[in-house]
Amino acid sequence: MPDAVVVGAGPNGLVAANLLADAGWSVEVLEAQEEPGGAVRSDRGAHPDYVSDVFSAFYPLAAASPVIAGLDLAADGLRWSHAPSVLAHPLADGRCAVLERRVQDTCAGLAEFAAADADAWHGMYRTWARVGPDLVQALFTPFPPVRSGLRVAAKLRASGGLRIARKLALPVRRLGEEEFRGEGGRLLLAGNALHADLAPEAAGSGGFGWLMSMLGQSHGFPVPTGGAGALTAALVSRLQRRGGVLRCGERVESVVVRGGTAVGVRTAGGESVSARRAVLADTSAPALYRDLVGEEHLPNRLLRDLESFQWDFATFKVDWALSGPVPWTAPQASGAGTVHVADGMDGLTRFAAQIAMGQVPAEPFALFGQMTTADPTRSPAGTESAWAYTHLPQRIVSDAGPDRITGRWDAREQEAMADRIEAQVERFAPGFRNLVRARRILAPTTLQAMNENLHNGAINNGTTALHQQAIFRPVPGTGRPETPVKHLYLASAAAHPGGGVHGAPGANAARAALRPHGLHTLLHRAQRV
Repeated sequence: MPDAVVVGAGPNGLVAANLLADAGWSVEVLEAQEEPGGAVRSDRGAHPDYVSDVFSAFYPLAAASPVIAGLDLAADGLRWSHAPSVLAHPLADGRCAVLERRVQDTCAGLAEFAAADADAWHGMYRTWARVGPDLVQALFTPFPPVRSGLRVAAKLRASGGLRIARKLALPVRRLGEEEFRGEGGRLLLAGNALHADLAPEAAGSGGFGWLMSMLGQSHGFPVPTGGAGALTAALVSRLQRRGGVLRCGERVESVVVRGGTAVGVRTAGGESVSARRAVLADTSAPALYRDLVGEEHLPNRLLRDLESFQWDFATFKVDWALSGPVPWTAPQASGAGTVHVADGMDGLTRFAAQIAMGQVPAEPFALFGQMTTADPTRSPAGTESAWAYTHLPQRIVSDAGPDRITGRWDAREQEAMADRIEAQVERFAPGFRNLVRARRILAPTTLQAMNENLHNGAINNGTTALHQQAIFRPVPGTGRPETPVKHLYLASAAAHPGGGVHGAPGANAARAALRPHGLHTLLHRAQRV
């Protein structure tokens, strides 16, 4: 009998298992898919000569995460690679906003949009240099982050206090207007905010856009050499060296609860796997509570709150094997690992507004990845392994474009949506389509079938909006991994601090399991009130 059973071998589940093994616990990880990794996997599914990252690809949060750093995954073979430039946002007139590896270079490029914007960006980065490390520490620890939170508060007070807090609470459109005279800096902030489901007019989108931009400035948007799967392989290798057991193709059907305490799990094959000390679930919150635990073991308040749980946007992704580099009209985009494809700030607003109305966007904002540019091992010399994804409504009401896409995602709708994304790229890179040797389409339903945590392609396991963060994540309560069932912990991105491959939800769950008394008892009682 293992000390702990971990349900799901995504990055958070594997981080949790590693930390428990470090503490001397015996750990067994059960994964429904035939391979581990969750949304951190790579393959050659688009073309046999090209490595494609199936889900996530760039990892600024992993690079900044004290959790990932503490695992020393280099000892298990993980290597990071960077593109010459971090991120680019080309415009139709040939101009291009570029987040460079060096802050001086980013400032010089933004000065071409407006001379004063070099100082504005540098000022943002100086603020980040003062508070960023403590802010990351605060974000990646269980809520409330007492020690790191106090350090952040002290440094914010010394750096402008309430004025900085106000800026971070702003919609990203307003933050960009206040900080920058030209379009370049505004686009970098707003595009980064839309990596999540935060529209340019959403409260708090300014803070998220600033966070992602500053992470890119300080840590880059690195990729694992050889493919995203190399990160998973390192986590698995480390776990197995410490005696942990990973079993793939083992779907957990239920959590076994006796006397209000989780004592193990039951698989779809009928096997009972007991856990001496804890069960940790790297699953979505609705799946854990409604499917694995069952309503009879949960307080009515939690069940009512789950009715208001909000998923983040759906996702549609295309992988390409390209015969050559992307022919961007703006040459500065050629060296960027990530490229934002949209018609300026108003294009981003139209895109987000159409999603809010339940419409398939007519001109989708595409996050475009140039993986060979970031890591030359991904495809033959002179070629490019590329991908793009765009957001969609969770429930499609209508199509703002001409293709009458309904969300059935049959072959016609998938091809039409992929063509729409390609047409958007072609506007900024004429001749792009002539380079396509092969493409693979991953519709929202396909993404969910490959990883059940990605509900209809929701990549953050719940909205990033303020009403479902911190003490509201995944539902109003503690903002911690403890659940109303003793010895059962939520270890996925559904828990604070949310999405991104940084390992914090898994680490928080493992630490809570290692200290099951005291605070846990108080929280357990509070959740049942």
